[in-house]
Amino acid sequence: MQLGDLPRVRLAHLPTPLEFAPRLSEYLGAPKIWIKRDDLTGLAFGGNKARKLEFLLGQARGEGCDVIITVGAVQSNHARMTAAAARKLGLEAIVVLNGDLPDHAQGNLLLDRIFGAEVRVIQTDDDYVLMGVVDDLARQLRRDGRKPYVIPRGGGNAVGAAAYVEAALELLSQANAAGLRVDAIVHASTSGGTQSGLYTGTKLTQSGAQVIGISAGPRREVVVTRVLGIVEELAAMLSLEWRPHPDDLIVYDDYVGERYGMPTKECLDAIRIVARTEGILLDPVYTGKGMAGLMGLIAQERLRSDQNVVFWHTGGQPAVFAYAAALQEG
Repeated sequence: MQLGDLPRVRLAHLPTPLEFAPRLSEYLGAPKIWIKRDDLTGLAFGGNKARKLEFLLGQARGEGCDVIITVGAVQSNHARMTAAAARKLGLEAIVVLNGDLPDHAQGNLLLDRIFGAEVRVIQTDDDYVLMGVVDDLARQLRRDGRKPYVIPRGGGNAVGAAAYVEAALELLSQANAAGLRVDAIVHASTSGGTQSGLYTGTKLTQSGAQVIGISAGPRREVVVTRVLGIVEELAAMLSLEWRPHPDDLIVYDDYVGERYGMPTKECLDAIRIVARTEGILLDPVYTGKGMAGLMGLIAQERLRSDQNVVFWHTGGQPAVFAYAAALQEG
């Protein structure tokens, strides 16, 4: 099967820009840093989930589904974009969120409600419990004559990851047009879908680019297991003979801090540095930690001064407003 054979709806503004970050590169001393602006995909303030939702909702529409269910944290970018995409296609959306419900809705949670999603908040950190709630909800909807379509956390399955195989090809095409060799791609990795697609795309093209995931919450072993599982499913879905090797997956969990959703000092510093050198906003949950990871790898000389490094900006800026107290301290 080819990517073009997969059902799809058009939601994102593509291709997204690949921008050189000269002032950030100079500030950090090395290497040359480029930013892939998937925060500019256009749907509901943008972000990487728009690409995945094109394929996921393409499948949902092909199956005649009328309600979309997904899961995430209270400040989930994926939930916000799923709610918007569902409404754009005339579908209902239910988002099942875990975490503490704030006194006043801000950031992504506020947007979920503006888009008219049904919001259910569950007090659990256990994904099995969360998905159990989703499964019960889907069964009830089917008994009521509805046709639900369930999307896992972050769109992290083979269908969603297929979008990032295409995204890897998009990046390499842009790099080729610019006469640029991409040595490494650094991004925040949690649910695994983005890394799975980028890893598969760079391996199939034999580009030589390393795909480096910076965990925003789970332990390295958890992220690697997720990525391996999705890549295996993706390879089977696309009838690829190639298979991944666990030792070839690069994930760092050194920049998580206390827990998922809790920004570290390095994360907050990274947000301010990128804002003040390039006028680009990162977020305190994912991309701030991802950039902190990139800066850490430079400081440890794991990325060389003669390399071209692409930071994949996965979006998430609406969450900035839910972390105002932490961000205004600096």
